[in-house]
Amino acid sequence: MPLYSFFAKSLKGEEKTGILEAKDPQRLAAILKEQGFILIKAEPKTEKIEKRKISFSFLGGVSLTEKLMFTRNLQVMVASGLSLPKALDILSVQSKNKKFSQAILKIEEEITKGKNFSDSLKEYPHIFSELFQNMIKVGEETGGLANVLKILSLQLERENDLKSKIRGALIYPAVIVFTMIGIGILMLIMVVPKLAQTFKDLGVELPLTTKIIIGLGNFLANNWLLFIILIVVAVFLFLMIIKTKRGKKIVDAIVLKIPVVSPLVKKTNSAYTIRTLSSLIASGVPIIKSLEIVAGTLDNIYYKTAILDASEQVRKGEKLSAALAPYKTIYSTLVLQMMEVGEETGETSNVLAKLADFFEEDIANETKNLASVIEPALMLVIGAAIGFFAISMVQPMYSMLGSI
Repeated sequence: MPLYSFFAKSLKGEEKTGILEAKDPQRLAAILKEQGFILIKAEPKTEKIEKRKISFSFLGGVSLTEKLMFTRNLQVMVASGLSLPKALDILSVQSKNKKFSQAILKIEEEITKGKNFSDSLKEYPHIFSELFQNMIKVGEETGGLANVLKILSLQLERENDLKSKIRGALIYPAVIVFTMIGIGILMLIMVVPKLAQTFKDLGVELPLTTKIIIGLGNFLANNWLLFIILIVVAVFLFLMIIKTKRGKKIVDAIVLKIPVVSPLVKKTNSAYTIRTLSSLIASGVPIIKSLEIVAGTLDNIYYKTAILDASEQVRKGEKLSAALAPYKTIYSTLVLQMMEVGEETGETSNVLAKLADFFEEDIANETKNLASVIEPALMLVIGAAIGFFAISMVQPMYSMLGSI
């Protein structure tokens, strides 16, 4: 059936706009009449909009930045008095991401048909997280959707800033490591086999380290395709392993013990926990439900387990600060103390928000210095690798010269 963009009014003067599916304008008028509205104007949706009605089972690839801009713009529109369907219609056109645009348009259609905004969002869990859905639901129930969207905007903005800083800090070391690996592979493939042939022609006795490097170089030169396949298989197996509970637990445990990385991981997970918890409590989500949602947003299995266990203890009547006390190895004493202060003063949301600001600023300072901390370690590793390679290839030459 065709879609119609309509404008209608009630006998009380209330206006309503949106999109509805109907056999013809007469049927559309009948549907609106049942809702207490009189159809004033109806226009068929253009072919461009019709083409957007496709399967949504594969939707994804919506960046955090896009969701942030969507939430921020929606908050401004709702706060200014624009109807939710109209605001979503405008945002669907503005979005440059076709998949995101299609999802927004579909949500708008569901709302126009009478479905709640939060219920419509549940159809797209890969775009709108459980945190987003529950906060919107609270906004609908309390009539403070604009305020909830404002809190969500701040939450997404902080999350985006934090991820950007961490990503930026890791780019430099990653580029150095991959560049050196690439240079090393090229040396093994292009230089080592020629040196190996020279040593063979001269009949030089080779030490074990030289034989290892030559063997590796010959393997890569003659089996480069197999080498690529092995790398792909290894990456695939690693990704499969970390998807299992045991594999994920092992990897997360290792990450929490790496000297330079561990403090940053702990502070980042703490910041995510308290920022998300603060936003949920400020929006009016019950504490137990908030903790369950927070657990779902955390990637590290140890932090997830800690929050889920804490939610069970809180359900039994225990305070959150006391429930998290057994997890002092991952949540610092400062976090527990500030939670306790929030509970005693009744300002848990505000206290956690300020604590989150502190952690995020601390993380920002650490990420600025991360490159300077990692660089010496990288230089040592790279220097050791180059030294091993140089000694292994030069030693036979010295042996050859000494025999002359």
